[in-house]
Amino acid sequence: MSCSLIVFINEVDNEPATKAVEVVLTYLKKNPSYGLSVQIESIEANKTDAKILLEAICNKYVASIERKQTPHLILDTTKSGVSSETVKSFTQALGLPTISASYGQEGDLRQWRDLDESKQKYLLQIMPPADIMPEAVRSIVKRLNITNAAILYDDTFVMDHKYKSLLQNIQTRHVITAIAKDGKREREEQIEKLRNLDINNFFVLGNLESIGMVLESVKPAYFARNFAWHAITQHEGELRSKRDNATIMFLKPMAYAQYRDRLGLLYSTFNLNEEPKLTSAFYFDLALRSFLAIKEMLHSGAWPKDMEYLKCDDFQGGNTPERNIDLRQYFTQVTEPTSYGTFELVTQPGQTFNGFSYMKFEMDINVLQIRGGSSVNSKSIGTWTAGLDSPLVVKDEEQMKNLTADTVYRIYTVVQAPFIMRDETAPKGYKGYCIDLINEIAAIVHFDYEIQEVEDGKFGNMDEKGEWNGIVKKLIDKQADIGLGSMSVMAEREIVIDFTVPYYDLVGITIMMQRPSSPSSLFKFLTVLETNVWLCILAAYFFTSFLMWVFDRWSPYSYQNNREKYKDDEEKREFNLKECLWFCMTSLTPQGGGEAPKNLSGRLVAATWWLFGFIIIASYTANLAAFLTVSRLDTPVESLDDLAKQYKILYAPLNGSAAMTYFERMANIEQRFYEIWKDLSLNDSLTPLERSKLAVWDYPVSDKYTKMWQAMQEAGLPATLDEAVARVRNSSTATGFAFLGDATDIRYLQLTNCDLQVVGEEFSRKPYAIAVQQGSHLKDQFNNAILTLLNKRQLEKLKEKWWKNDEAQAACEKPEDQSDGISIQNIGGVFIVIFVGIGMACITLVFEYWWYRYRKNPRIIDVAEASSTQPSYKDGGKATDGIILGHTGEKFEKSNAALRPRFNQFPATFKPRF
Repeated sequence: MSCSLIVFINEVDNEPATKAVEVVLTYLKKNPSYGLSVQIESIEANKTDAKILLEAICNKYVASIERKQTPHLILDTTKSGVSSETVKSFTQALGLPTISASYGQEGDLRQWRDLDESKQKYLLQIMPPADIMPEAVRSIVKRLNITNAAILYDDTFVMDHKYKSLLQNIQTRHVITAIAKDGKREREEQIEKLRNLDINNFFVLGNLESIGMVLESVKPAYFARNFAWHAITQHEGELRSKRDNATIMFLKPMAYAQYRDRLGLLYSTFNLNEEPKLTSAFYFDLALRSFLAIKEMLHSGAWPKDMEYLKCDDFQGGNTPERNIDLRQYFTQVTEPTSYGTFELVTQPGQTFNGFSYMKFEMDINVLQIRGGSSVNSKSIGTWTAGLDSPLVVKDEEQMKNLTADTVYRIYTVVQAPFIMRDETAPKGYKGYCIDLINEIAAIVHFDYEIQEVEDGKFGNMDEKGEWNGIVKKLIDKQADIGLGSMSVMAEREIVIDFTVPYYDLVGITIMMQRPSSPSSLFKFLTVLETNVWLCILAAYFFTSFLMWVFDRWSPYSYQNNREKYKDDEEKREFNLKECLWFCMTSLTPQGGGEAPKNLSGRLVAATWWLFGFIIIASYTANLAAFLTVSRLDTPVESLDDLAKQYKILYAPLNGSAAMTYFERMANIEQRFYEIWKDLSLNDSLTPLERSKLAVWDYPVSDKYTKMWQAMQEAGLPATLDEAVARVRNSSTATGFAFLGDATDIRYLQLTNCDLQVVGEEFSRKPYAIAVQQGSHLKDQFNNAILTLLNKRQLEKLKEKWWKNDEAQAACEKPEDQSDGISIQNIGGVFIVIFVGIGMACITLVFEYWWYRYRKNPRIIDVAEASSTQPSYKDGGKATDGIILGHTGEKFEKSNAALRPRFNQFPATFKPRF
């Protein structure tokens, strides 16, 4: 039986290692067939004081040399930090064969980083399970394409060396941090801080108690579909937590089936009962394998008989003894079965052993549902075999997808048509140009989003204290991932947030006013003259007609008083009252009044009426043309300069808008320029010649924006767009209110409202872009997506949809232009006059027919016939009996009615008409 001296160096509180070595000694004693007796010199390593630890190691080591019982092996189970580095420095300097179970991959053991070939054969490291287990995080991240991760761990894991290597060469933003131990409140704050870093994938590495405490500290909202929780432990028990509703991915180790009997034997017979079982079994197998490797070297003669041991005080920095010991070969050749997993050791010569050798075991992947503080449902969906870059073996792909956190970004926006508009029927509650845009980007980048309006309705402005509001503040405070809307790219905003490439053309500021509306009227031609003028014309018409009738009746030279004289004239016209009214009316028309009166007095009246009519018609025609032209003149303001020069129309932008910032800054710049010019002019150090060059009669610095800003403040800045539109609508074109705002907003208002118009050209043009957090990975992803959409002309299609084919577009009448003709709305009254006249003529025709047909039975007789049936005139021609012309019958023949001539005595030349 060979006897070996082993120096066992272990950390404080590493009870599984201590217990495992004790069990190995007991196991060897109860199994003499191994033919091995082991003497252990234990050293408990201090975690903080390297000097004390080194003195303790050296004292033990030197004492063994003096007793001539030199150690065959240093069994190092320190984990990391000061204690591990101290042991590594000691063994490397003195050239002592060592098997270490410290944490770290290639290059992490600094004191063993650059070992020569001989030292690589006897300075060996095997990574413990707790060091290889975090590699499951890497496998999960790669399998599920996770882009962000927070990795929390307790003191059962060592992650100091994992910060750089765990997710190396994977494009995943991640934070590795220890679980807050102070209390639930501190853990809540820790998780909230991680969430503010835009992290929604959480990995918790620890014992079951630590995992449960973390889950209890999480807000219920953080278990939504856009979050994913993964728990990894070394323990085999059931996870319990005081959560009401949580679903997580839970990974725990499980022993290989062929080793479970051996593990049960060690647990029940040899009291290998320290938790976790995986770690205890690892230390047991490692210690037993190390002792057996030394025994085999001693039996085979591979161990040098005259091996030189250098004391600590004799070490000079470069006098490490040369060793010809191939501990690596004998350690890998041990065939002793293991009790939990198998050792995955590098056996090929020339390959690095340390950092690549570990214990291989399996972890069960479960979907764990926690309800009411306990696990109500656990389903195995796959396994993970411990290793470096070992992939997941998934049995249920659907369940695995359900455990992934949907990439859901938080979007804050400001409602502004047509970019963002509320719509309860839309999937996200909003519609518009930007909603279509973000949906197109989401289809390319593959994400989902939650959208809500920012509370103050602002895109973001900085106050005098340097504090931001609106969407910019949300992005700065990590409360939003994306700022969406008609958000202008501004220099001060780019200092605190990032913008994507512009998705919309340069957009400036423009003016919106009420559209000038000339009230249309079918009888607009009547409004050319005032009502009293029309009444005077009407009075003159009746008065002239009456006067002409009077003159014609009483003038001895008129036609009706000189019928014999004018009997041979072709036109014979008796100017009774009806004819006078007709004559005066037709005299005002191009047709003319017809034959004039015969008497001179009547002709003077007619001539006067013609002159009057000519003047009235000429004046009416000229004023009608001017009236219709003036009513279609353009607005009194056509540019920003016109607006600045006048005082009747008030104007202002939205309070807190980019337009307001523009005018405020321009006013401040003008004020600064004035101060600079004033300082130059009043500088006493200038020579008279230099001062004369600054002397000008005119004010050399413009104060346009200073006056405009002052006028805006006096007018009052509207708080909302609706308020601005209301003020514009309640105004007039001559005296009222003009709104200055983003050109896209105003153009859309013009598109959807017939009473609003855009005035002037755009100025201060800036692009629109999507805002993201500063340094966000979304910037590059969105840039590529927007450029892809631009190349596909998809952005032009969106513009076409929301500006030209928008359902909200108002069907407005084309505004009248000076080059257009007179519309039917303004001249249609003349057609109504025609229709009224025709209607009256039709009614008159019906009346005439009725009068002729039913009221009278006409009979045409001559005077001779009348004389034969009636007595002759006697006594001066007085008729005693007579006949009514046009009537016959007994009734009328017996009537005493007679023809009554106009004069009692007829002239000698009188001849009857019939």
